[in-house]
Amino acid sequence: MMDFQKILYNVQEKIAFITLNTPKNLNSFDDVMLDEIVSALHHADEDNEVKVIVLNSSSPAFSGGGDVRAMYEGVKSNNLDFNTSIEKMASVSLTMKQISKPVIASVSGAVAGAGFNVALAADFIIASEDAFFIQSFVNIGLIPDAGGIFLLSRAVGVNKATELVMTGKPVSASQGKELGFVSNIVPTEELEAATNKLAKSLAYGPSLAYAEIKKLVFESDFKGFEEYVKQEVKSQVACSETADFVEGISAFAEKRKPKFN
Repeated sequence: MMDFQKILYNVQEKIAFITLNTPKNLNSFDDVMLDEIVSALHHADEDNEVKVIVLNSSSPAFSGGGDVRAMYEGVKSNNLDFNTSIEKMASVSLTMKQISKPVIASVSGAVAGAGFNVALAADFIIASEDAFFIQSFVNIGLIPDAGGIFLLSRAVGVNKATELVMTGKPVSASQGKELGFVSNIVPTEELEAATNKLAKSLAYGPSLAYAEIKKLVFESDFKGFEEYVKQEVKSQVACSETADFVEGISAFAEKRKPKFN
């Protein structure tokens, strides 16, 4: 058992469970949680007893994405450093794609912003019927992080990805399955059982073949991910320095509609 502040980590029957565990803020990502997720992913990948990894949540919502209230406080105090956070955010998605073991994202409720993109980085998404996915960045004057555009365009095609990113409209679990990024939808009360069923089938499958498949998928479709992340950081930092971002984040905190310039 590994001890973390903002996630839970345990191994059962060859399955490593990485559980987001800050329900009071919808499992919003901050630097501590991001570091812990990456550490847990590497630990699971290096553990010979682990054959598959499940990323889930201890609460009804998977993740609200970035910590918008922390961003608001950073804006008010003029003490917001996006560079490090965006790099760490992308590191989670990149690590999930580069490690050798299958990763299942088991999601319910809000799968928003960076939460959506981290789920996309998994090899499988099992969603409850109440799950909804949203690229919410544009609503606060930002671009998707955690490799969002890179991952989403490969999952649903460039035109649909552009639509979802620019409009910020939510996608239901059933729509996600139609678009191809959700593997399976189950009733909320069956999410854990369905996730465990898939995880166990993979845990007793051909591990070397899975590792080679992941390696070839990365080589085929994700080889430019690391270079993309560098541009993503530059673009997000540029957006964070605009009046539109200040207005977007302020409107969110003040629960009003933003007035972008």
